[in-house]
Amino acid sequence: MSKKILVAYFSASGATAKAARKLSEAVGADLHEIKPEIPYSSADLDWTNKKSRSSVEMNNPVFRPAIAGKMEDMEQYDVVFVGFPIWWYVAPTIINTFLESYDFSGKTIVPFATSGGSGMGKTNERLAQSCPGATLLKGKMLNGSLSMEELKAWGRSL
Repeated sequence: MSKKILVAYFSASGATAKAARKLSEAVGADLHEIKPEIPYSSADLDWTNKKSRSSVEMNNPVFRPAIAGKMEDMEQYDVVFVGFPIWWYVAPTIINTFLESYDFSGKTIVPFATSGGSGMGKTNERLAQSCPGATLLKGKMLNGSLSMEELKAWGRSL
């Protein structure tokens, strides 16, 4: 029996969306965009402004931005790739919101990220508490560098 795979992603600038589409095509997965209830503006994403929305959210690790819409059929997936841009060396807290919105017990969660310069940092440490009962694998940076063949191989290795 083949595994049912989902690629769920949050993208602020489009880079993560591009990586998610490529990954979903490579591994034959369904695609789901994690959309904030209130979309982020450019000003919201200004990490140099300590009062910007993203800065305020990321400075409060328990903050959970609301998500627009909910997937009704999450239980059908065995493997869920979760993609996001790296913010302050970790996943944006909207990813915690997403993970806490469903029961991922017995499922495999595979993070992937895009970033202008940093790596995964403490991402898994911060995400583990949001998906109890799931197997949280080590993530990968997908900054447009992996070929379709490499992505297919990664998907087959799970």
